[in-house]
Amino acid sequence: MARIPAAERRAELVAAAVRVIAAHGVDGATTRRIAEEANAPLATLHYCFATKEVLFGAVFEYLAGEYRDVLVRNDVHSDVQTTARALLRGLMEWYLENPAFGATIIELISWGQREGTQAKVVYNSAFDTMRTILGAPMTAAGRPVPPDTIDRLIYIVAALSDGFALNWLVFTDVAAAKAQMEITLGVLDAWIAANLGGDTAETPPVETPESTPEPDMRSLVSWVSVD
Repeated sequence: MARIPAAERRAELVAAAVRVIAAHGVDGATTRRIAEEANAPLATLHYCFATKEVLFGAVFEYLAGEYRDVLVRNDVHSDVQTTARALLRGLMEWYLENPAFGATIIELISWGQREGTQAKVVYNSAFDTMRTILGAPMTAAGRPVPPDTIDRLIYIVAALSDGFALNWLVFTDVAAAKAQMEITLGVLDAWIAANLGGDTAETPPVETPESTPEPDMRSLVSWVSVD
C-alpha cells in the first residue's frame, strides 16, 4: 500500500473531525472515532496531532479558510449594497448546502469560548475578509462609505447569516429555509436603506395585496440603527 503524505493525512483527519463533531458534538468527537472516520490508525492521528486540542485548532483554521473562500467566491465586485447582498446570500446558500459545517462551527465556537480564544479565529478571519471586500466599493450612487459604517454592515451580514444557520440546523426544512433567505435579505436591505441614507441599489418590487399595508421595514432593524 502506498504511503499517504503527512499533509494529505492531516487534511483527511481534519475533514473527518468536521463530520464527527457535526454528528456527535465536541464531547463525542473522540480521537478513536475521528481516526475511524478517516480510515486511519489511531497512532497516525496522534502522530499528526499531539493532542485533541491541537486537532481542534486545525479544524478551526480549516473552517475559517472555508468561510473565507465562500466570501471571496461571492464577491461580485459591485457597489456596497449589491456586494453585501451577494455575500449574505452566498453564506446562507453555503450553510444550506453544507449543514455539517454549520453544526461543527456552532459546536466548536461553544467549546472554544470555554477553552480560550480559538473561537475568535473564524470570526476574525471572516471580518477581515469582508472588510477587504466591502471597504473598496462605493455606494450605488458612487459615494464612499465611512469605515465605521462598513464595520456595522459587516456585523449585520455576520449576525443575519448566523441566525439563518442556527434556524436551518434546528428545523432542516429546505422549503422554509429558502423562503427565510429572502426574508433575511429583506432585513439587510432595510438596514442599508436606514443607514446609507436611502442610497440603495434598485431591487425588484415586492408585490403585496392592496388591502395589506406596506410593512415598515425600518422598525424591524431599529436595534441596529446608527442614527
